[in-house]
Amino acid sequence: MKKSNEDIRTKAQQNNIYLYEIAEVLGVSEPTFCRWLRKELSDAKKADVYAAIDIIAEQRKENANG
Repeated sequence: MKKSNEDIRTKAQQNNIYLYEIAEVLGVSEPTFCRWLRKELSDAKKADVYAAIDIIAEQRKENANG
């Protein structure tokens, strides 16, 4: 059985991003974000999550480059 929001979990894992980091960018608590992931998110909410992942990944690149 496929987990809900597997695409989000995979993208976060591929970028070495923890769920609590995504929650911080979205302005919610980690438990709230984890509850969101229990059911498939709407396309609009997924877009917000993908954007948060991209923001975190970009910040990491900038920090790594000095």
